[in-house]
Amino acid sequence: MAEASISVDQLSVDHFICPVCLDLLKDPVTVPCGHSFCKVCINGCWDQEDQKSVYSCPQCRDTFTQRPVLRRNNMLTEVVEKLKKTTKVQAASPDHCYAGPGDVECDFCTERKQKAVKSCLVCVASFCETHLKPHLEIPALKRHTLTEASVKLQEKICSEHNKLIEIYCRTDKNCICYMCTMDKHKGHDTITASGERAEKQSELKKQQMKSQQKIQEKQKKVQELKQAVNTIKTAVEDNERIFTEMISSMEKKRSEVMEMIRAQEEAELSRAEQLLEELEQEITDLQRRVIELEQLSHTHDHIHCLQSFQSLCVSAGRQSPPGKTPDFHASSITVHQHHFSDGMRKYFSDLKKKLEEFCEVKFNKIPAQVLMMNMLM
Repeated sequence: MAEASISVDQLSVDHFICPVCLDLLKDPVTVPCGHSFCKVCINGCWDQEDQKSVYSCPQCRDTFTQRPVLRRNNMLTEVVEKLKKTTKVQAASPDHCYAGPGDVECDFCTERKQKAVKSCLVCVASFCETHLKPHLEIPALKRHTLTEASVKLQEKICSEHNKLIEIYCRTDKNCICYMCTMDKHKGHDTITASGERAEKQSELKKQQMKSQQKIQEKQKKVQELKQAVNTIKTAVEDNERIFTEMISSMEKKRSEVMEMIRAQEEAELSRAEQLLEELEQEITDLQRRVIELEQLSHTHDHIHCLQSFQSLCVSAGRQSPPGKTPDFHASSITVHQHHFSDGMRKYFSDLKKKLEEFCEVKFNKIPAQVLMMNMLM
């Protein structure tokens, strides 16, 4: 081809776009019907048709009983190379158009896979927005059945006849293709999948309502259980608080009683110390009188003896001074010395025993009360 015969400026880029990948032709080949494709793209389409042993042009749907031998179109290759040097055909796709984890990938993107937006049940392939255009523009492809992009396309193709599954067999309760109705399912009660779906839709609604009702019932039980749990926790906290208050009350009473006992102890000790001082003073006085009487018994002066004896007798019988305790005998002090300790010990011992008996009776009833409050029946 002479360069003078072709002006790159006069060329339309649209004439050299692959109908499959919608990009500039790469390693272009021309099929017998005259349409040109990227070698990779047309081979990809025909690889999927190997099982049918019938190959078709993706653009005009012309069929070939044998797979055509593909040869490189050198003229197109030269023109495309010139276009690449003079024209920037396609801007880079935004990052959000590329397929990520969990996305359905376009089967016709040759480099970085873009996110598929539709799947064709006839082609058994998924397409991004760019590669979907032939199905929206080419009359033969417009008749294909498009669905939301799915990775489970093969499940919608009959494994036995390699045809689209679009019929429901009510006899065997499974989905089949139209070829199955003439084979294993011949004479069975069949209906279109869409027709069966319409009839099942009302049943689906009923099941959905039942499930929703069960959800509400379960949610109500959940709320009741949560409330019961909070009630149990509150009851345990209240019981703990009451026990703490009981112990605090007993401790307070113990402190009051001990304070009263210590006050009585101080009073008794003070009185005992006073009595000890007085008794010791009286003992000293008596010891002094004994000495005087002993000395008087040995005097030879009769007059002095009689006079002194009279004064000593008067002194011995004299009353104690005002504010002083009269003469005590040891027996008068010891009569009540055990009353305080023995009485208090017996009283508190009896109180302790009664408290233990009371607690034993009451605490033995607690397990029964706890079982009666069982809320999780």
